[in-house]
Amino acid sequence: MSGIYLHIPFCKQACHYCDFHFSTSLYLKSRLVEAMLIELEWQKQYCDEPIETIYFGGGTPSLLSERELNKLMEVIYKNYSISDKTLEVTLEANPDDINSSKLKELKNIGINRLSIGLQSFHEEHLRLMNRAHNAEESQKCVKLAQDHGFDNLTIDLIYGIPYKDHSVWYDDLATAITLNVSHISSYCLTVEDKTALGNWAKRGKFKPAEDEYAAEQFEYLVDTLKKEGFEHYEISNFAKQGYYSKHNSAYWKGKPYVGIGPSAHSFDGKQSRQFNVSNNPKYIKSILEEGKLNYEKETLSRADGINEYLLTTLRTSWGCDLQHLKEVYRFDLKKERESILKQMDDNGWLLWKANYLVLSEKGKLFADQIASDLFKDE
Repeated sequence: MSGIYLHIPFCKQACHYCDFHFSTSLYLKSRLVEAMLIELEWQKQYCDEPIETIYFGGGTPSLLSERELNKLMEVIYKNYSISDKTLEVTLEANPDDINSSKLKELKNIGINRLSIGLQSFHEEHLRLMNRAHNAEESQKCVKLAQDHGFDNLTIDLIYGIPYKDHSVWYDDLATAITLNVSHISSYCLTVEDKTALGNWAKRGKFKPAEDEYAAEQFEYLVDTLKKEGFEHYEISNFAKQGYYSKHNSAYWKGKPYVGIGPSAHSFDGKQSRQFNVSNNPKYIKSILEEGKLNYEKETLSRADGINEYLLTTLRTSWGCDLQHLKEVYRFDLKKERESILKQMDDNGWLLWKANYLVLSEKGKLFADQIASDLFKDE
């Protein structure tokens, strides 16, 4: 299977934690959609397998009109082999963009999965992050979407926001559970350099949470959602049975995908990766005026392939396929990293399931470190 990711780089306002590529000016929106339509036609040879997932990310894709989304879907259907029976079409949306009219439009277009960026139900935390919605809208939009038939629905929550105790996080999770959603993605608040939070931290106006504080909230998240019947299938992702994100799971399994739009990445599932220019005017100019795509291409080395496979698969509940490493990359992990694996085993970080290496709940707290320690040098 293959997937298509469409990056819609527009937002109403800048969240204080976000370092993704986006613009708060909608001036170039129609021109950018026009350029993306052309890129979709150009990129149709990139993936020669049936498309099973389409993902509108950003930015804020819910800012696109019904006409703009329809055009993008029409060009996809015209130029790509679509697996209709299992097609998953996800659109990221902010609570303040969701109303009955918008939901009807999305249904008509063929969106069958919504990803709603709630982040928190606590007004003070929403203001800290500079979210465009309030706590009341967070709950109302989910119920409204469910009333319009969106049962395949995921919400985003952020933990690790500094506070005097864990009470707000406990309340956020309790509220999320009452909404009866099928999928929850939860990420630790990360303070990036080129963000408002990053600048405040440098000037001493904001103090990030301690690692131990964030780890305690992560452990509570895992324990609570498991008791509620969620499967912890990737470090930051929890789903009721049958509601895994097909699109993101394909990333973690190393499947091919094509990325459309400024800053979007593509991967051929083998050794080639490319990424578009992260600049809206340059992206538009290269396509509409120069007749070419402004991108950089990278050929992965054997070590790159091994390391990326380790980094992504060790984040999942299915883990790292040791036989795959042997067959595809000629890399015997057990033999090559015997002493390191023993030490990790002694720490209680690892589980061995047949020919798969999986992280224990304790090990998931150190996932990036574990993968890095197992990396193959160039």
